[in-house]
Amino acid sequence: MNGPRRAKSGAERPGDAARAERLKEIETESEAADEDARLHPAKRLVLGIVGGVLVLVGVVLLVLPGPGMLLVLAGLVLLSRAIPAVSRFVEPVREQAMLGAEASVASAWRIAGSALVGLGLIAAGIVWGLRALSWLPFAGWSTGSSLILSGLVIFALLIWSYRRVHGPQRQQ
Repeated sequence: MNGPRRAKSGAERPGDAARAERLKEIETESEAADEDARLHPAKRLVLGIVGGVLVLVGVVLLVLPGPGMLLVLAGLVLLSRAIPAVSRFVEPVREQAMLGAEASVASAWRIAGSALVGLGLIAAGIVWGLRALSWLPFAGWSTGSSLILSGLVIFALLIWSYRRVHGPQRQQ
């Protein structure tokens, strides 16, 4: 009744290796999802708040395509850790953010415009912090320091975008 048994050979079918690799990827993804689901509620709350603030600041800075989209992406990544349903938006925003980062350093004029906005924010932060103009709302270092920090973030993202697109400068 039973047919002859086939001897096991050392060679597996070609699709087996691909299936095994895909199973490992699925296990890794499910472990990461389980880790996110086990986050402490306080950590989840902090990630949600910081992610939300980054998304809001990024939306405000969308006039600068590189820094604005990169901040929106950073916020969505943090929010996706706190709220797993948000993770479906991360990849499309990542693609747009990388295109925006490339566009923001595509010409000297664009780099100069982004740098001027960063300098303007830093200067406004100093004016607000020193209470140089009495009619300014929310005058003080709390507002001034947040403006200065925003200017520094723009410079950091601009430098990161430039290095990513143009690569490290080679000395000749």
